[in-house]
Amino acid sequence: MKKLLLLSTVIIIGSLTLIGCGGGSDQAAKDGDTVSVHYTGTLEDGTQFDSSYDRGEPLTFTLGVGRMIKGFEDAVRGMKVGEVKTVTLPPEEAYGEYNVDLVVTLSRDQFPEDMELAIGKMISLQNTAGQQFTAVIVEIGDSTVTVDANHELVGETLIFEIELVSITPGA
Repeated sequence: MKKLLLLSTVIIIGSLTLIGCGGGSDQAAKDGDTVSVHYTGTLEDGTQFDSSYDRGEPLTFTLGVGRMIKGFEDAVRGMKVGEVKTVTLPPEEAYGEYNVDLVVTLSRDQFPEDMELAIGKMISLQNTAGQQFTAVIVEIGDSTVTVDANHELVGETLIFEIELVSITPGA
């Protein structure tokens, strides 16, 4: 009877130890999981361009659906909760290289009459497929407005320090 009681105690303690070790803490982030990360993004010269810490809340997204830049998703994939890593992303893994096809000259009458047009102003546009995107006004002529829809970080090498805060397994 004492042996059975001792064996039960060992099994219970063993179970508690397994539970106390974090259970799912060894889980690595994979496609389909919803992950929350804190990050700080800097340029090669050390200039900070973004940080979730500054906003006071982590960034949450579903891994593998393509809503994040490729290199960022690749960096998070395989991380474990609590892990911190620094990655350097060349332009092709971030916002790509500058694309002259994204600089478009539009007729001035395509803009609302009461819209204030100014060089450097960010505006929202919609393409023929109905997708919304942001562009910056780069030139204003008598009858035309030229906009640049390249991302402001296009052509840049980006450095991210990423901390994986949580993983919610996908279905």
